[in-house]
This record gives sequence, C-alpha cells and structure tokens, in this order.
Amino acid sequence: MGHPPSEPADPYLTLAAAAARWDRVAARLGPDTRARLAELLTVVRRADAPGRHDCAVRAAGLLRERLPDEFGADAHARLVAVPEAQGGAPTVQGFATEDLAVLLIDGHRMVGPVLGPVRERLLAEPALDAETLERGGGEPYAPDLIRLRGAGGRLRLPRFQFSEETLPWLVVLEVNALLDADRDPWGAADWWLSANAWLGTNPVRLLGTGRDRQLVETARFLMDSEG
Repeated sequence: MGHPPSEPADPYLTLAAAAARWDRVAARLGPDTRARLAELLTVVRRADAPGRHDCAVRAAGLLRERLPDEFGADAHARLVAVPEAQGGAPTVQGFATEDLAVLLIDGHRMVGPVLGPVRERLLAEPALDAETLERGGGEPYAPDLIRLRGAGGRLRLPRFQFSEETLPWLVVLEVNALLDADRDPWGAADWWLSANAWLGTNPVRLLGTGRDRQLVETARFLMDSEG
C-alpha cells in the first residue's frame, strides 16, 4: 500500500535535510513550532522508543507545513540522500536525523560531516551515565563536570574525570572551571583528550602524575590567550 502524496516515503530524509539547512531555516520556525518539533524529536532520537516512526512522520509533516518551500513535495523530490548514518537512516550533505535533535534539543553544533566525527570520537571514550553516577552517590549535574549528550539524548560523563569509583579528580574540576565546561562541555572534553603541544601529550594522560599545576596553568594560559 503506497504512501499518500502528502507523506514522503521516508520522513527521516526530511529531518536530515532540516539539519543540513538549519542555519537558514531555524529563524523561520516560531517558538511554538520549535517546541513541538523538539518534543517529537525527543522520541525520534531513541531507537527503541514506542511510536518513534509516527513521531518522525509528524515532525516531517510539521516542517513541510511550516516551510513548504524547503520541505514540500517539490523540494523533497530534489533531495539527494545517502543511505548511511545512525541506524541506517539517510543523510543529506552529511547530516542525519540525530543531528537535528542535537541542534534543536541539545543546543550545540557538533554535527554534520565536519564536527559530527569529533562528537563521535568523544562519545566513544569510556564514560559513566547519569544514573550510574547517582547510584554511586555522585552529582551528575555539578557545573564543573563535563556532561555530554550521547545517542538518544542520554547524559554521559567521561570516565577520566573520576579517580576512584565516582570521586572526581580535584584538578579536573579546577581545569574544567577554567575551560567553562558547563557552557562548552565538548570543547573541554576535546582539550583533555587531544594532543597538547605545550604538555607534549594528551592532558588526560597526566592525571595522577603529580603535574596538576602544569595542567591548571596550561588551561589558564589557553583561556587567557583566547580572551
């Protein structure tokens, strides 16, 4: 049984296209539309969520209704998709449905063909989830801990921040505060996990080596130079 003309065969293609075009379409979506879209994408981004496909259809329909010039039937027919991405969903110019959820719900730009791989690399690092941390008596929402939203919107805290069980390194909290990890957790995580020319290694490798002051001063120098 075929799809009616008003319902494209693959709503995930429309959602991926919205992520690819976000810079030019975001301002055209009013607050009510954005709120409803975010509500639907909260379900769509969870692969095992009941009613996931129905929510994807509704989200795509909302975009077509509000922005027919971008996502209507004629525009949809011109989309060029690549059948690869999370769960085999299509991508448009390297953007997938999950990227739209990240942009709209998570509020950051670690998406697409350039920054998406950085997000994936950081999320591939060992991490604790918020529930595990809470069970251990930790505080997952402390401002000086790096918190990253992973697949399905799940909150993950990179494991390197903790010395034993759920006890954070004090130097990590001090450096994270300098790096403004509460505002830019992805940038802070990338600083810890990437090679640093001043330190001669990835900062994370110096935890527990007695070089805490060097870590703090290097982070402070970085922020002072950028400020």
